[in-house]
Amino acid sequence: MTGVKAVIFDMYDTLVQNSPTLWRSTFNEICQTQQLNLDGQTLWDTWKAKEINFRQERYGPSYPFKTYEQAWHECFTEVFREINQGDASHATSLAMRDQGNRPLFHEVLEVITKLYNGGVIRIGLLSNADNKALGSLIRSHGLAFHQIMSSETAQAYKPISRAFELMLELLQIPASECLYVGDSQHDDVLGAKLVGMRAAWVNRNNGVLNASLPSPDYEISDLRGLFTILGLE
Repeated sequence: MTGVKAVIFDMYDTLVQNSPTLWRSTFNEICQTQQLNLDGQTLWDTWKAKEINFRQERYGPSYPFKTYEQAWHECFTEVFREINQGDASHATSLAMRDQGNRPLFHEVLEVITKLYNGGVIRIGLLSNADNKALGSLIRSHGLAFHQIMSSETAQAYKPISRAFELMLELLQIPASECLYVGDSQHDDVLGAKLVGMRAAWVNRNNGVLNASLPSPDYEISDLRGLFTILGLE
């Protein structure tokens, strides 16, 4: 593949694991440390329903931007008000801690290091995440990027074009010469297409594409597939 001068990555479920199983461990800890009268699974299910509302509402043009920390605190506050127990600030602090503490997929460090050190392609990171969490992950895993943009810095969540446009400004590379790599057809593929980028969909779990959304230019099962796309094998 020729003409690509920058590869921009999503973070969660693209570079690092972020499964519900990992989150349930966090919620078990919240219940245990606060001695709540419910288990982690129940707290997760109740909280997640409210968090999904935040994710659906945040794309509206009149919706005020909220960081994950702000939104998650509001979700915990609602849940604990309903059950008449619980400390929302403590629960939020544990959730934010674990947003910044996720394991890499096994091939990620190899791929990022090879692309970054190759000296030909610029490497970017554009993720729906708070700055503190992204910084923690980058430092702890030794990842290197030429430019980084979070939803908190952009004050917008993917697939809103503003986040992608700000990354393009940082990289100083036209959208047509950028490849965006992510696991979400909605946030990543749609968002990239809206600004004229090509998109590679990371389909680690044999997912099925949604016909109502734009299709990716490429589909890979892990990041090593980028070497073929970029002609670097």
